Amino acid sequence: MKELMSGNEAIARGAFECGARFATGYPGTPSTEIMEAFAKYPGVYAEWSPNEKVAMEVGIGAAIAGARAMVVMKHVGVNVAADPLFTASYTGTNGALVVITADDPSLHSSQNEQDNRHYARFAKIPMLEPADSEEAKAFIKRAFELSEQFDTPVFLRSTTRLSHSKSVVNLEKPLKVDDRTDIRFNAEKFVMVPMNARRRRVVVEKRMQDLRIFAETFPENRIEMNSPDVGIITAGISYHYAKDVFPEYSYLKLGMVHPLPIGLIREFAAQVRKIYVIEELDPFLEEQIRAMGIEVTGKEIFPYTDEFDPGVIEQAITGGGKAQRSLPEIPIPPRPPNLCPGCPHRGLFYVLGKLKVFVSGDIGCYTLSFMKPLEGLHSCICMGAGIGMAHGMSKALGEKGKGKVVGVIGDSTFLHSGITPLLGMAYNHSDAVIVICDNRTTAMTGMQEHPGTGFTLQGNKTIMVDIAALVKTLGIDSVRIVDPYDLKAVRTVLKEELARSGPSVVISRRACVLFKREKSFPRKSFRIDPEKCTGCRLCLGMGCPPIAWQKVSNDSGSATKKTKGKERDGVAVIDRNLCTGCGLCAQLCKSQAITEEKE
Repeated sequence: MKELMSGNEAIARGAFECGARFATGYPGTPSTEIMEAFAKYPGVYAEWSPNEKVAMEVGIGAAIAGARAMVVMKHVGVNVAADPLFTASYTGTNGALVVITADDPSLHSSQNEQDNRHYARFAKIPMLEPADSEEAKAFIKRAFELSEQFDTPVFLRSTTRLSHSKSVVNLEKPLKVDDRTDIRFNAEKFVMVPMNARRRRVVVEKRMQDLRIFAETFPENRIEMNSPDVGIITAGISYHYAKDVFPEYSYLKLGMVHPLPIGLIREFAAQVRKIYVIEELDPFLEEQIRAMGIEVTGKEIFPYTDEFDPGVIEQAITGGGKAQRSLPEIPIPPRPPNLCPGCPHRGLFYVLGKLKVFVSGDIGCYTLSFMKPLEGLHSCICMGAGIGMAHGMSKALGEKGKGKVVGVIGDSTFLHSGITPLLGMAYNHSDAVIVICDNRTTAMTGMQEHPGTGFTLQGNKTIMVDIAALVKTLGIDSVRIVDPYDLKAVRTVLKEELARSGPSVVISRRACVLFKREKSFPRKSFRIDPEKCTGCRLCLGMGCPPIAWQKVSNDSGSATKKTKGKERDGVAVIDRNLCTGCGLCAQLCKSQAITEEKE
């Protein structure tokens, strides 16, 4: 059977076909769909862990118990998981452990553009990189085989384009899985006290030597000889981009990007006159090939940043491209990203933007509130940093910062990496206020479950963390819960907590407007009475997509019109097809021109 699959779906399928029945991870674009697809196969166990470090430790435990385990995360998630990962390189496994890192060139949904091939080299772990969905399915199988053969964790690297683009995949029957799990005692191998770790360090180096020999005959590292004039060394999706524009060139297509097949590279270099190294992001391959004494052309013509495409490669090599028909220049109004209509974060950040406080933010939908007109967020670094940074600012500023520092974090992010810094705030007595935006789901990556939702990845009912009770247990005495649709209450509570000494937490609780399990409010819409609208534009300050500005003119054709004795050049209008009925705009309207639409 053949099926059109995304790279993410193909990875999940390949893991299932080769007998993997255990997977854990944390949602993050572009990796999320791997876990969601895998969880639907019969007889598997799949879970969302609270964060990537926990996911890695769970996967290591399953592999030591003899399972074929897969751990899934986006590129920045490996930063969180690095602590256990680096030592798992020393211990190895009894079963197999494959770690998926989904990199994000062009930062489509990420705070940085790191190249995780460096992690493979740093942790001394082999890495495979497929070029399309069919290879993604094949390579995950290869990765499990390598893990078992060399007793090592194995990286499989994907990128956004591979993760989300679709191509034809050949489906195969899943392997019949024998239960190979058991408890095996081997303290010298798995207890990494210095005495044991020193011995295992030698084992790691021997393993890397063996992998270098293996890489020379690894079938996914292959030479495709065509014209000897030009040779291209590449891997992953860049292989297809280059083949699209230069099918006549010769290629060394690398399926294993660490360790590199030094002999095969030298063999290829001896057969061609000029070599280009084509790779997205860092010169990872290029630097190692140059270190072999081989002259290549790489980052001096290819970009260091962003995704490639066939046009980028053609332009870099030839200095031009195929003639293209110019499209007529039509002015298009800018469309910056925006919070959804009815988003519960909008009211909260509208208030924060007016309070003249520094808001250290976090990773989530609410990060968009840094833009005009809300301007309610002033920093964003990584998961959990919103709390730690608020504490650091509070301590550094002392009395100057009292009542002026707020940290903001989402519910899923709080459970991911916000508990520890909040404990630090309580322990070290900070004067900052932390706001937990509890929208009842992991919204930004597509409504995934977390320990506060009451459901597992596979849809089973489970415990539901009481965030307010957890916060109090950490030592925070003042915990307030507000509805972000009530602007007056949000403003009052935030002012009261900012005036208080010591750390405090405000939980802004309202389900995501797109969350189907919990209705955020009954579906309704609001309208603006053009006769009552004074043209004050206060409602536009919400930045809500359904609200727009409409020019008006009087009978004489003038662009202004008097309302209640005041000149105005337009009125606000609401698109009822977009309005979700949150009512925030009505709370701002001093002329009471905004009312609920009658049925």
